[in-house]
Amino acid sequence: MVPAARRLVSGGKCAYIAAMLNDSIRPSLAPFAAVVFDMDGTLIDTEPYWMAEEGEMVARAGGTWTQEDAVELVGNSLLRSAEIILARTPVTGTPEQVVDTLLTGVVARTRESMPWRPGARELLSECAHLGVPCALVTMSWAPLANVLLEALPPDAFSVVVTGDQVAHGKPSPDPYLLAAERLGLDPRTCLALEDSPTGVHSATAAGVPTIGIPHVVPIPDLPGMVKVPDLAGRTLQDLADLAATLR
Repeated sequence: MVPAARRLVSGGKCAYIAAMLNDSIRPSLAPFAAVVFDMDGTLIDTEPYWMAEEGEMVARAGGTWTQEDAVELVGNSLLRSAEIILARTPVTGTPEQVVDTLLTGVVARTRESMPWRPGARELLSECAHLGVPCALVTMSWAPLANVLLEALPPDAFSVVVTGDQVAHGKPSPDPYLLAAERLGLDPRTCLALEDSPTGVHSATAAGVPTIGIPHVVPIPDLPGMVKVPDLAGRTLQDLADLAATLR
């Protein structure tokens, strides 16, 4: 496993969470104990940024990158996406070098304009107001996750898991299992929010009841998941009530 990146919290609030849960699960989230958010496409709409950087990289190398190619990478680990680019285009270098170039471009675009998804910021604010523990589970690496963290209050996320912290990214269950472990919770007591096929497969494989929010690509129907079109106007209790039918 890659060492945890600078600034990322790895579970320092577990004692606080355990104490809170010993009192009672807050009615605003019952029967769940924490919310686990995906980032790209769920909280912020960075997928167009990734696609633009991929296209520019391939064009500089003299190749062609189609919309279909770009869509295929949605939700993958960054190293897997880099391997696909190297296999299909004239781009050269190592997967790590490809990731570094893409990540630098996406970080710059995100710093210039934070592209919030409808209802996402409001839901995070509600979680903070109610004291509901939250985790971030993203296949983006720490530099991009940190851009989001810097735009939020310091305690917005009790736990952050990024793609450079896990040996096996989504659709493996490992990222969600790690988040639940750091939260000190059974995965079945968490509620996941995901927008991609790889993301919902990862969360449901870990046993986390999941809300699927299709965005750039369709999400398959899976046991352990219920879909909503977006988060706009939806409260935490709305989502918990939907997901409670999965348990």
